[in-house]
Amino acid sequence: MPIIKFLPNPEICPEGKQVEAEVGETILDVALRNHIHLEHACEKSCACTTCHVVVREGFDSLAESTEDEDDMLDKAWGLEPESRLGCQAKVENDDLVIEIPKYTINMVSENH
Repeated sequence: MPIIKFLPNPEICPEGKQVEAEVGETILDVALRNHIHLEHACEKSCACTTCHVVVREGFDSLAESTEDEDDMLDKAWGLEPESRLGCQAKVENDDLVIEIPKYTINMVSENH
């Protein structure tokens, strides 16, 4: 099983967390299953950027992003070359290191 290491985020995951993932599972689903409350205002439909993450290690193991995901990522706060939407990026066989950005474009947390 691949391992995902979520780096510390002051509000969402203060101490960071290392978890197991299933191949084919999205980064967002792995986070939520492990009580890392990553925002997802559009309910995983690739219609917002609140689940924006930066893949610090393992980026090249992910399938390429779609045009729809790229269009949404253009609106993300703090976009980087290794940015992905957690609801769209599916885990493959390689381990990942994920950074959750400090800010999103969401003005109010929905607390899903």
